[in-house]
Amino acid sequence: MIKISGHIVDVVNRSIYTGILQIANGKIAAIEQTEDVENQYIIPGLVDAHIHIESSMMIPTEFARYSLIHGTVACVCDPHEIANVCGIPGVNYMIDNAKHSPMKFYFGAPSCVPSTSFETSGAVLDAADVETLLQRDDIHFLSEMMNFPGVIHKNKEVHLKLEAAKRLGKPIDGHAPGLMGEDLKAYAAGGISTDHECMTIAEAEEKIALGMKVLIREGSAAKNFDDLLPLLTNHASNIMFCSDDKHPDDLLKNGHINTLVKRAIAKGYDVMDMLRACSLNPILHYKLDVGLLQKGDAADFSIVNNLTDFDIKATYIQGEKVAENGVTCFPRFVSTELINQFKTQKITKEQLRVAPTGSQLKVIKVDDGQLFTHTIKCNPNIENNNVVSDIENDVLKLVVYNRYQPSTPAVGFIHNIGLKRGAMASTVSHDSHNIVAVGTSDEEIASAINHIIDSKGGILACNGEQTCLLSLPVGGLMSDEEGINIAKMYEGVDAFAKELGSTLRAPFMTVAFMSLVVIPELKLSDKGLFDVRTFSFTNLME
Repeated sequence: MIKISGHIVDVVNRSIYTGILQIANGKIAAIEQTEDVENQYIIPGLVDAHIHIESSMMIPTEFARYSLIHGTVACVCDPHEIANVCGIPGVNYMIDNAKHSPMKFYFGAPSCVPSTSFETSGAVLDAADVETLLQRDDIHFLSEMMNFPGVIHKNKEVHLKLEAAKRLGKPIDGHAPGLMGEDLKAYAAGGISTDHECMTIAEAEEKIALGMKVLIREGSAAKNFDDLLPLLTNHASNIMFCSDDKHPDDLLKNGHINTLVKRAIAKGYDVMDMLRACSLNPILHYKLDVGLLQKGDAADFSIVNNLTDFDIKATYIQGEKVAENGVTCFPRFVSTELINQFKTQKITKEQLRVAPTGSQLKVIKVDDGQLFTHTIKCNPNIENNNVVSDIENDVLKLVVYNRYQPSTPAVGFIHNIGLKRGAMASTVSHDSHNIVAVGTSDEEIASAINHIIDSKGGILACNGEQTCLLSLPVGGLMSDEEGINIAKMYEGVDAFAKELGSTLRAPFMTVAFMSLVVIPELKLSDKGLFDVRTFSFTNLME
C-alpha cells in the first residue's frame, strides 16, 4: 500500500480537499480525508488531447521520457504521419514501441492516407483498411478527417470510414480550418466530434453550437492558445488542450500541456476549468482508461508545489512513480527496429529550372506561427530564362520532391522564410512527407535535397560546403537517438537556418506545412501548386 497526502484537486466534483491517497495494485483503493497532509497539490495527470508523436522526432518511448516529467500521463495520438510513409506497418510500429513505456498512449486510425489525391504518399489506407484498424481494441478513434470537401459532398470512400467509426462506437476527430456556415453544418452532420484548427472565437463557438468539442492548440508552429483561451469562460465542458505538433527542443525546454495551464493561471482563469480541459474532458470524450482521483480509479496523477507556480514535482501512472523533479524514473528503451520507405533519385539544378510563362508570379506568403498561408503576386526574378529566387525581396524558390518513386520535382515560390544564403530541406513535410526544400539558388536547393536523399531522411540546412543535418532514419520522421541528443541536433540545425537568415521562430516546422494541401490558402504538393480555396491545382504564373 502506497500513501500520498496533500491537497487533492477533484475536477469531477470541482472541489479541493486535504487527504491521503491509499494506492494498491495500481488503483486508488481509498481516500482518507484529514488535515494532517504534506503541503503539496495532487492533480489529475495531464492529457494531450491531440498529438502527432512523430513531430517530436522521437519514437514514442523516448517522447514519453520527456513529457512525463511535465505531468503528462496520456496522449491521444494520431499516427497519421508514419502511416503516410509506411501504411499500417507504420501504425503498428508506433503502437508496439509505445508498449515499452508506462505512458498511456491512445492511437487512432488515420482517416486520410493520403489526405487528398493531390499528392503522392508512401501508402494508401482505403475504407476497408480503416475499418480493419477501427475493429482493433488498441485503436480508439478515427483520426482527424482532413478531407472536409469529401465529408460535405458525400464522397463514398470518406463516408464509409465515418460510418465504420460510428458503427463501432469510436469518436471521429475533425480538421476543418476556417469552415463555417452551411458547409460546417454538413461537416458536423457527418459525425465529426472535434476540431483543433480554429483560429477565432467566432469559428470555435459556431462549431461548439453544432455539438463539436474544440481543442485549443499550442504547438511548435501553430499557436492558437492566446486567441482561443477566452472560450474557457463559457464553454469549459467543450474545451480540451492539445499540442498537435511538438518539436524536441520545445518539449525539453518549454514543457508540454503543463505550460498551457501555467499560462492560463497567469491570466486568471479558473483552475478547475483549466484542469478539466486537460484531464476530465478528453478522458470522457475518448473513453480513456485514465484515472481522475476517484476511489477505484487508476492511480494516474501528478504532484505540483501549488496551483500558482504549478511546478511539477512528480508524476504517477498506475500507482508507479514515473518521474520526479524533472527526471524520469524508468530506463530508456533501446529500439532495434527501424521502419522507412525511400525510393527516389538525386536531382540536378537543371531539374529546378522554371521557364517564365507570364508577368506575375503566384507566391505563398507565410505568417510566423500559423499554418494558414496567403497568395500574393510578385514580379518574377528571371536569369537566363529561369525564374530564380529573389533574395532581396525574400521570394525564394520552394521545391517538393517525391521520395517514394522517381519523378519530376514540383516548384513554387514562397515569401517570409528570410534566407539570405544557402538552403533548407526536410522529409518532415505534411502530410505525405515528401522532400521539401527552400533556398537562395537552384544549386543550393539541389545540394540540400541530395544530402537528404543520401541520409534517407532528416532535416538539413546547408550553405556551400557547410552542412548541418539531423538524421531521421525512422520513416524520415523520427530518430532512434536519446531525446536530449535529438533536441541538441535539432537546435543546431535550427540555429544554422537562422544564421542563414530565417527570422521564423520554427523555420523547419513552418516549411513542413507548405505542402499540406488541406489548409488554406496556397500550398505546393509534389504534383504542383495547389489552391486550397478551389481545391484544385493552379498555374505558377499568369
